[in-house]
Amino acid sequence: MTTSTRGTAKVPAVLVLEDGRVFRGRAYGAVGETFGEAVFSTGMTGYQETLTDPSYDRQIVVATAPQIGNTGWNDEDDESKRIWVSGYVVRDPARVPSNWRAKRSLDDELVAQDIVGISGIDTRALTRHLRESGSMRSGIFSGETLPADAELVSRVQAQPAMKGLSLYEEVATKEAYVVPAIGEKKFTVAAVDLGIKGMTPHRMAERGIEVHVLPATATPEDVYAVNPDGVFFSNGPGDPATAEGPVALMTAVLERRTPLFGICFGNQILGRALGFGTFKLKYGHRGINQPVQDRTTGKVEVTAHNHGFAVDAPLDKVSDTKFGRAEVSHVCLNDNVVEGLQLLDQPGFSVQYHPEAAAGPHDAAYLFDRFVSLMESARA
Repeated sequence: MTTSTRGTAKVPAVLVLEDGRVFRGRAYGAVGETFGEAVFSTGMTGYQETLTDPSYDRQIVVATAPQIGNTGWNDEDDESKRIWVSGYVVRDPARVPSNWRAKRSLDDELVAQDIVGISGIDTRALTRHLRESGSMRSGIFSGETLPADAELVSRVQAQPAMKGLSLYEEVATKEAYVVPAIGEKKFTVAAVDLGIKGMTPHRMAERGIEVHVLPATATPEDVYAVNPDGVFFSNGPGDPATAEGPVALMTAVLERRTPLFGICFGNQILGRALGFGTFKLKYGHRGINQPVQDRTTGKVEVTAHNHGFAVDAPLDKVSDTKFGRAEVSHVCLNDNVVEGLQLLDQPGFSVQYHPEAAAGPHDAAYLFDRFVSLMESARA
């Protein structure tokens, strides 16, 4: 939740964490107050894609890169129709943006969309604190006069925690729409929007796929009404343990043995449909520099992540599920978190990261080709 008015960088601001830690700085973007889970993102570039990623709903994002805003804001790189972060925390905002595609400054866009932020704080100290103590509830408050710290801490502690929150319907499209294939149409895919990023259907369209993007509340009848060659489950925010509807839909797709591909939230949904649990990570993976090994090839990729939950599946063996054998196909080399699942007895796989990666890197773009290969084999 956010309340705000237009302001300037001279207005005092504070970031308050639920454990009582307070960071003092200056207003950045809109002036007012906002609440969300404090998380950090390690990307050096791509802040526009980060801010417009629906998976960041209800989160206050801390940029670990020391200077943010150098390339301003353009009208081409949004991943959705709005900024979804609850708030933005930066150390050193760029005074003057400089890029031939920029239409306005990042600060101007934050103000225009009523996003409350804070600048001028020690984001390194904040990131170290979140790594040691874990992501937590937080609030940004800015204005000429602010209540006492104790009152602000109490207000932060009154907010709901991310664990147990169901958010995917909040960010998903309400009406189905179609992204046409680029060039010759080769396949039709039903994409279940749980918080989909705009680049994802574009990557599929580049491969001759006509993408029917469906609401999160889609039924099996809705999915198969488009006569899909494959079904895709997107990224999205919130706790996957709350996503009973998507799990039921994934189960129906698995029962039909339709080629399927899931990313991020979609990976967690596949995990649940296969009978695995999910859990909340201490501070998550967010940024565009996360090392992941594709265990099917041995290749190590630098990948883009945004997830605070993960699948609890065994790394050291093939698992027997009600849909046949399944295995962990990808793993994060930083902490051995499951980053992908693969079905061995029918066509389907998922990854916990973002192969579309508009801001880069593009090491994992081959996964869309792998999805195409599944559909080609099924058609044959």
